[in-house]
Parts: sequence; C-alpha cells; structure tokens
Amino acid sequence: MEILEALKWRGLFADCTDLPGLQRRLTEGPLTLYCGFDPTADSLHVGHLVPLIALRRFQDMGHHPIAVAGGATGSIGDPSGKSAERQLLTREQLNHNIALVQGQLKCLLDFEVTSNPARLVDNASWVGGISYLDFLRDIGKHFTVNVMVAKESVRARMEDREVGISYTEFSYMLLQAFDFYHLHEQADCELQIGGSDQWGNITMGIDLIRKKSSNQAFGLTLPLITKADGTKFGKTESGAIWLDPQRTSVYRFYQFWMRTDDRDVLKYLKFFTFLPKEAIDSLEAQHGKHPEKRVAQKALAKAMTELIHGTGATAEAVKASEILFGGDLEGIHELTFNDVLGEVPTSSLPLAQLTETGVLLVEALVEAGLAPSKGQARKDIQGGGANVNNVREQDPKRTLRVSDLLFGKHILLRKGKKHYAVISFT
Repeated sequence: MEILEALKWRGLFADCTDLPGLQRRLTEGPLTLYCGFDPTADSLHVGHLVPLIALRRFQDMGHHPIAVAGGATGSIGDPSGKSAERQLLTREQLNHNIALVQGQLKCLLDFEVTSNPARLVDNASWVGGISYLDFLRDIGKHFTVNVMVAKESVRARMEDREVGISYTEFSYMLLQAFDFYHLHEQADCELQIGGSDQWGNITMGIDLIRKKSSNQAFGLTLPLITKADGTKFGKTESGAIWLDPQRTSVYRFYQFWMRTDDRDVLKYLKFFTFLPKEAIDSLEAQHGKHPEKRVAQKALAKAMTELIHGTGATAEAVKASEILFGGDLEGIHELTFNDVLGEVPTSSLPLAQLTETGVLLVEALVEAGLAPSKGQARKDIQGGGANVNNVREQDPKRTLRVSDLLFGKHILLRKGKKHYAVISFT
C-alpha cells in the first residue's frame, strides 16, 4: 500500500486540505512532514501515539519526518479541546520535559537511518528571537480576527462567559501557523499532520505559507481516538497511561492494552501497531471465532509494550500477567511481583508469627478474606481449591513457613481459579 491508502485502511484518515493535490505530490517522490506536540509533562502518554506513529509510517515509506517539540507553543497552551486555561510552564520546566521526551521518541521514530532520519526540533529556537512587534507585522497582519474567532476551539471558549479565553491562548494558532511557515522555508516541509482537533491550526499555517511564499502546503488530520463505552481513550481510574515506566509501570502499560474492549481491539491493532494487513486479518478471524481467548488483545498488548519498552520488559509483563492465571512464579523479579500486589487484596501479619510457630493455611485463607471460616477453608483445601504461590495444596494441616515467602515478604494465596490475595509479613 502507498501511505494514504495504508492510512485509510487503518482508519487513520480523517480529512485532508487538498487530497488530489497531496496524492499528486506523493507520486513525485518523498516529502518532508511534521507533527507537533507540546511538552506539558516529562513524559508522553498513549494519547500522543497516533500522530507520532503516523510520522513513523511516513518515514517507513521513505518520507522525512520532523517532530516539533513546542518549547514556545507549550509555554502558551493550545485551547483546542480544552474548556479552561492551561497552567503556564517555565522555560526550565519545558526544557526538562523535552529532554526526557526525546528518549521516548527514539522508540517511535528512527533517528539513525541514513536515508531519511527523523529530526526533533524545538520551536522556541525560531520563535524566541522574534520581537513582539516583528511578529505582529510579519505574521499577525496576515490573519483577521474574524477568521480566528470562527475556529471551533476559540468559539467554544468564547461562548462560555465564565471561563472565556485569554489573549495568550487566543494567539496560539498564530504561533502554530508560524511553525509551519518556518519549517516550510527552512526545511522544505510541505505537510503537517495532527489530530482532527488541530484542523483549524493546520489550515492557518497553510494560509500563511500561501500568503507569504505563494507555495502550496498540505494538512492531513487523523481521527481522535474514542472508546466504545464512551470513556476517554488513554484514561483510567488512576489517570493517564504514560510511556515513562516510572509513571506507568510496564506491567500496567501491558494491562491497559490487554483490557481493551472487544469492540475496540481490532480497530486499535490497525491504529497503533505496525502489524501488516495479513496478520491483522488473521487475528480478526481468530477473535471472531473465540473472543474469550483474547488472542487479539494479547497481540495488541505485546506489540505496543515491545514498541515502547522492548522485548525483555514485555516478557516480564507477560509473566506477571500470567501469575493471576495460575502461572509459575519461578524467575519472577520483585518489581514485577510488586505490580501484581496492586491488583489483588493484600493483608499483613507479623513476621514473628511466621518464624516462631508458622501460620496454618486455613487461618491464612480466612485472614486473607478467601474463606469465611476455618471450616470452609478446610473444605476448599481438601477439594483442591487452595493454592500457595500458585502451587495446589490439599493438606488441611499445611502450615506456612518462612520458606514460603516470596522476596522474604509475601505469600500469594489463591482460591479456585480467580480469587487471589497476598499476605505480607512485616
């Protein structure tokens, strides 16, 4: 597939400012394109992935991608999709965030390939040296307030009298338009891509290039990702899903994709992974026959975790996931097991009790809330429904000892196939 055909098949084509013109331009050879992101945090999150992965899709087909970090625009704040003003960041905070995000971009874009390496640039490098008067004369004069207030992101805020929109955020679209113009002049950039909420900002840049350079440029938008249940993609009860493992552990990152709704999983395989059409078609067939096996979710979680965190970390996340399905605990790392702790009820007992007399398994099952009484606990054990560290126990007199501890602290208990608990000894 050529790039536009591939984007359409994957459901990643929302709109284009001049589709016939862009199609003709792509037949002439590789072009330079860019996508911007504002470094409002010290990590990207999964909501950033679609446009950045789209840059990689263009790169893989020979085009020249530029990722623009908004060191300037990020200090202002994009009103698109926001109902209130953003918190302003200092230059030091923005520089810090860009430095950390740069490492994450290396998972998504190839900065080393010799023919068409990706580039990361900071728009503060060209905006910072321009005076306010020069900006108004050279950029602002090309746009009417009438056009600016007609943009959806601005109009929605202006209609909210209690919140409104500051002059600062109102000016954001001019800065983004200037980015496109600068990259067009200095890097021969002809295409800007972004989410569909960026349509107004993108068209402003195209207009500026036409007015100042009399050249044609193009804009292509990608759909905003939604979930079948109506909730926002990339958000969970605990917050955003970050690419930084210090913010979102590899295990939780993997689980985020594993928990994808059956109604969304095939769509997400197309949106986010680089799996070819044949592989996705095969997964679709398997998912259609046996959705309970979650083959598509496993493929999605594995592909995305390997993309961001590598094969070794992914293998650990898979192993941690298998623990809650009766998997072997041998070789599991403590950090991985700690992620599992957050998924199951945990109670505490004194370590001295374990070292001196031990703890009867029947008592431990009651303490952990896996049995309502010692009598029921004995029946569960004798019936083969009790497990210690995922090893079945059928002796009702079984006593837990120090040798049962995982990492010198924990014992994992299970009743039946799905009911888990951990007792931590301190």
